[in-house]
Amino acid sequence: MSSTDFGVNGLTCNHCVMTVSRAAALVPGVTGVSIDLVANGQSTLHVESDTVVDTAALEKAIDDAGYELVL
Repeated sequence: MSSTDFGVNGLTCNHCVMTVSRAAALVPGVTGVSIDLVANGQSTLHVESDTVVDTAALEKAIDDAGYELVL
């Protein structure tokens, strides 16, 4: 199992955290998600996986949810 951290912009509250968590969890290979919220700043998305996560798919999922993934 591996863990990778990404920055996410646009999160302001726990509802945002839930939305991004759900979106990231649907990306193939993702087995766990947690977020350190920094309201109105760059939050940290922690992604756990058994395989290498497709960052393009993760970026699209976060973008589709209305937020910006920082690679």
